[in-house]
Amino acid sequence: MAYHVETTDIAGVCILTPRVFEDERGFFFESFNQRDFNEAIGSSAFTFVQDNHSRSVKGTLRGLHFQNPNPQGKLVRVVSGAVFDVAVDIRKGSPTFGNWFGLELSAANKKQLWIPPGLAHGFLTLSDEAEFLYKTTDYYAPSHEHTLLWNDEAVGVTWPLDQHSLTLSAKDQSGSKLSEIKNELLLQY
Repeated sequence: MAYHVETTDIAGVCILTPRVFEDERGFFFESFNQRDFNEAIGSSAFTFVQDNHSRSVKGTLRGLHFQNPNPQGKLVRVVSGAVFDVAVDIRKGSPTFGNWFGLELSAANKKQLWIPPGLAHGFLTLSDEAEFLYKTTDYYAPSHEHTLLWNDEAVGVTWPLDQHSLTLSAKDQSGSKLSEIKNELLLQY
């Protein structure tokens, strides 16, 4: 298999670390293999329809985004720099509803995070700049995009930088609290 798989406390969220082949010339690894991905997450229910690439400077916080309806599963990784990546479970009926998971993704550690549909997602750029790649299981639908407030006390994400030095878009600054979106969520656990 192309990945070493670690599960998290949130059902379905997995850390995938690729097998890397290194020598004096550099390195090689498979960043994606559908068959191995299916085996890693224990499901063949997901296919990817869109790839996205963003670049952000240090202190940029993007998120916590989700689509409702048409939730997107995301396979995320960093190819330059480092970010603190966060997934929040917002699936109705989930035993971990409102819980979050975060980890550092970087070009150096080459880890990937699988975030199944029904979770809010965001990241904070830790390095001077970072390039972030992610595959999605559904198309971006601006009319269905929502933002969970990045600092909602009910969720309690512990972001690893001083909150006064963060840069957020107007949309991300005015996200909704978990209590405000709870009754509108469509995806059942």
